[in-house]
Amino acid sequence: MDHATPRTDPRIVRTRQLLRDAFIELLQEIDIEKISVNRLAERATINRVTFYLHYRDIPDMLEKMADEMVEDIQKVLNETPLHLNPNSNEEESWPLLVNLLEHLSKHAKFYKVILATHRTTIFSDRLLKLLAGLVTDRIEKKEADSVRSSLNIQKDIAIWYGSSALIGTIIAWLRNDMPYTPLYLAKQFVLLRSTSAKTTNPNK
Repeated sequence: MDHATPRTDPRIVRTRQLLRDAFIELLQEIDIEKISVNRLAERATINRVTFYLHYRDIPDMLEKMADEMVEDIQKVLNETPLHLNPNSNEEESWPLLVNLLEHLSKHAKFYKVILATHRTTIFSDRLLKLLAGLVTDRIEKKEADSVRSSLNIQKDIAIWYGSSALIGTIIAWLRNDMPYTPLYLAKQFVLLRSTSAKTTNPNK
């Protein structure tokens, strides 16, 4: 018996990509509230009936686009195991950041629009949640000798701070047309975090 994962019809993939590209184009031109199914279908060169074969409405399309975004990023992160040295306070997670930033850079047009647009917070909210998970994982793996523990910093506050700082840096990087390479930005971010920890706890 064949247990192979069924492949999505290429026509479905193409249609959804057309709609996604059309949405990104329109979002650069008009407010999201003005993006209607008619306008979106016209820009994507499909008809309304075809749109409704894939999505219930615009909010449903955004929800599914956000799901796909998280799946794509999670796949990239899963391909880069996080290695932390338990005997060191230095971060060794920059390869993970490099892969994340390279993915964002590869799809810069999409991410720049959806993350820098305040009216489509579903994307930044989902990314923030994903990054919070990464920060949580790091904190738990370095719990024994972390600066947070020695200074009695609450875990949830550390997670909020770490994930917000990262997504804020990413959004600023995208808005400024990525003036630094993913590798350089990742190393700079890790260096900042490391320097901040040493400054906060000079006895370390």
